[in-house]
Amino acid sequence: MTSATPNDLICPVRETPEDDGRTPEQGIALCLSGGGYRAMVFHVGVLWRLNEVGMLPKLDRISSVSGGSITAGVLAKNWDKLAWEGNVASNFDELVVAPVRRMSKTGIDVKAVLEGILHFGDSVSDRVAAAYRKHLFGNTSLQQLPDKPRFIFNSTNLESGVLLRFSKPYLGDYRVGRIMNPDLQLAVAVAASSAFPPVLSPCTLNLKGQVWNDQDDNELTKPGFRDEIKVTDGGVYDNLGLETAWKRYTTIIVSDAGGQLADDEDPPSDPLRQTARVLNLIDNQVRALRKRQVVESFKSGLRQGMYIGIRSRVAKFSGAVLPADPERTDKLAEVKTRLAPMSDAVQERMINWGYLICDAGLRTHMPSELTDPTETKVPYPNEGV
Repeated sequence: MTSATPNDLICPVRETPEDDGRTPEQGIALCLSGGGYRAMVFHVGVLWRLNEVGMLPKLDRISSVSGGSITAGVLAKNWDKLAWEGNVASNFDELVVAPVRRMSKTGIDVKAVLEGILHFGDSVSDRVAAAYRKHLFGNTSLQQLPDKPRFIFNSTNLESGVLLRFSKPYLGDYRVGRIMNPDLQLAVAVAASSAFPPVLSPCTLNLKGQVWNDQDDNELTKPGFRDEIKVTDGGVYDNLGLETAWKRYTTIIVSDAGGQLADDEDPPSDPLRQTARVLNLIDNQVRALRKRQVVESFKSGLRQGMYIGIRSRVAKFSGAVLPADPERTDKLAEVKTRLAPMSDAVQERMINWGYLICDAGLRTHMPSELTDPTETKVPYPNEGV
């Protein structure tokens, strides 16, 4: 019996036409996980530190799912407005931090469910997209996003069972085909990526009349698979947003603010709650396998980069200079996966935690990227972590 390699640690998937089994090229990809507003705000802290050390313009790709797609969408929309001083955006706080913080005070999941039920013709996902449009993205189209870095917003195609990618070059599913240069609103792409089941899912995409680019390995080309597509949260297929970055680049940064299965000494026996527990267990195991793939590949030299998580322990990072009490960071990790209002204090602690663990990861695993290796301080020192 042969031992598994890092590439074998997750279930194999077919190569997309874009990836086609090629050797990863030199470049840096950033993966932003799901996790509702918890992830959205945590990732802001990670991006804050990456901006300070001048890494944002070095990124070739930003791949995101669910809550991570909200943050990625804000960065994508405002990318061309960032004022660069060298490799550092001096107005990052204004264009990225402030909009996300405003959004995190606005609860949209319960409201979207109620409005989706009460307003005939509008689905829950329609209401979520409308909220994103109102508070964050306006009518920004995917075609208004930058060419570099390439932003990819991932959803899960309920019809084909694989990722459906939204990006400026194309909207694509390797089994269904591609729509090149899709003129689709960013708010819709993010709503599709963050259609958390069961309450915010499915998101139905009306693509009738769109021109599809056929590839040799497309299997599902009938109108039933193309005119109208039902999708759910990208995290259902890949909670780390890893798939569309892993095959492409040699350096991978993973920011993981995903959930974790809670221990239960007396799990429910009734069919409904037991099914929910089993599904959560399956999701937790898939996430754990993807994390293991990343970490083991870094150890083996197959990839470079770092994995940082909302449940990471600073003490395990040899280069860390900023302390964090695990009891306090665990409380942040336990914030529920919701699109529910978050207080200023929790926002600031969450951003500080993302910033702090990103700093620890850089100092330990990517010290050559630190333009200023001296000790730093978190964005909101009065609040701490």
